[in-house]
Amino acid sequence: MAKAYYSTVFEQPAGEVWKIIRDFNNYSVWVHGAGTSEIEDGKSGDTVGAVRNVLYREQRIRQRLLAQSDVERFQTYEFVDTPTLPVTDFSATLRVTPVIDGGRAFIEWWAVFDCEPTRRVELAQTLAGWFETWLESLRDEMALRPVPAEI
Repeated sequence: MAKAYYSTVFEQPAGEVWKIIRDFNNYSVWVHGAGTSEIEDGKSGDTVGAVRNVLYREQRIRQRLLAQSDVERFQTYEFVDTPTLPVTDFSATLRVTPVIDGGRAFIEWWAVFDCEPTRRVELAQTLAGWFETWLESLRDEMALRPVPAEI
């Protein structure tokens, strides 16, 4: 199995970042608003088992939410149909952890998958680059939202 990994720190509190990530249907925040997404079968975007049906750059992508925790602030998902990369046994996890110093958020995104052994490094680097791009899109989205005042 191969693993792709990327992490970053956001200036916003972990709880505020998680409010956006926890909705599996918030696909547009990852792509600067350039895609559409809907959850199939009338489920909500925070229901384990929900399938996100995305149209992005004229490509249909379907992903299933495998696990989610509001306490631990993570979600894990997989592809329902053929992945957009030549991989199998793919699952990805996105986790938000509080950074106590400064009230910030540490965000990790990783995927484990299988592929041809000669392509492991290439595909891991590709995915890590995508995670970075998608988290930058989320960062831009967060910058547009007001930070709630502390009580």
